[in-house]
Amino acid sequence: MRILSALALVLAVAALAAAGGPHLDGARPEASVHREGVPALPSLQRTTVVQFPLVASGVKAAYPRAAGLVTIVRGDRDDSAADTVTVDVWGMPPRVRFTLFYTELAGKPFGSVEYVADLVTRADGRGEAVFQDIAFVAFAMDARQPGTSEDEQEGVTSGTNLEHLGLWFASLDDARRALRDDALAGTIFDGGGPPLHAGPQALTDGQGGPSF
Repeated sequence: MRILSALALVLAVAALAAAGGPHLDGARPEASVHREGVPALPSLQRTTVVQFPLVASGVKAAYPRAAGLVTIVRGDRDDSAADTVTVDVWGMPPRVRFTLFYTELAGKPFGSVEYVADLVTRADGRGEAVFQDIAFVAFAMDARQPGTSEDEQEGVTSGTNLEHLGLWFASLDDARRALRDDALAGTIFDGGGPPLHAGPQALTDGQGGPSF
């Protein structure tokens, strides 16, 4: 897991604006100036950006170069904004729909899970999904026995934390065709029915500890 800061980006934008950088209307705004003559910087708010790779699991034999990258930008909790999640993949089976799940564990038996989005690859085997949800504090819970768990970002939280992300074939037929294996068994990793109509996991973060 790699945690970055958006501070440097904000500072660069502020410096460009103060120096009279390009503007849509062609006008140059007046920069506020301290009494010492130094342009004032805007108030800065730190945010959290987490990135982690995805590696091939179920597609590794047929698509050894399959991989991905997940980027999560934390939303402003004061405004109840969701986190922004971007999933980029490459080297994947072309023109196939995959489902994205948050999971308790990176590998089998996966534990508690949450279906969060779809991703469809293009003809070149690349694809991306961008969505907003509560990622950093994603959890599953049986309200009859709620319990608590330890979250790396938040401390003690409700339920079971979901701190991994994986991709599954949305269709068992697509998986059998792409992987050239008619004996593949179905899984539950897709929305709707009938049960077990999805294919195997394609990519995983593969981390023993939390990814986000």
